Amino acid sequence: MVEYNSKKGIKKLLKKLKYLENLERLKIAEEIAEAIEKGDLSENSEYKIAKENQRLLEIKILNLKKKINNTRIIDFSKINTTKVSIFTKVKVKNIETGECIYYTLVPETESNIKKLKISIYTPIAKGLIGKKIGEIAHIKLPNNKFVHLKILKIKLEKDRLVGI
Repeated sequence: MVEYNSKKGIKKLLKKLKYLENLERLKIAEEIAEAIEKGDLSENSEYKIAKENQRLLEIKILNLKKKINNTRIIDFSKINTTKVSIFTKVKVKNIETGECIYYTLVPETESNIKKLKISIYTPIAKGLIGKKIGEIAHIKLPNNKFVHLKILKIKLEKDRLVGI
């Protein structure tokens, strides 16, 4: 599955990979060495735990490498701000409450709910993607309730707002 990311996002993934490959591997190797020093490996629970941690770390590293290899870096100059897409900041109005809010749609690795940066895989983001200014997104939430959001403005982080 192809994933999209910014240069900042891919740097973050590469930094995490370097940390896991260099520091975490070394830490687990030390744990294994300490466990081996304690003798009989057949009844050594510390050794078994360290080996299981090593196995889990290698799976995590492999998955991260796959994610990096399948990532495509987004060229911000080619993002169309006439419709909601990844890396756009969208101002929406809740039709029922009248409340207005800004969401920025980002890859999962860059999501931060406190900053209202939501993963493109969330129900709200999925409902907003492809919508244009003035359209209403009818979004089914995980609790089986619906929220109806009117698109008011769309922009890139550094661009001026485009809207009604």
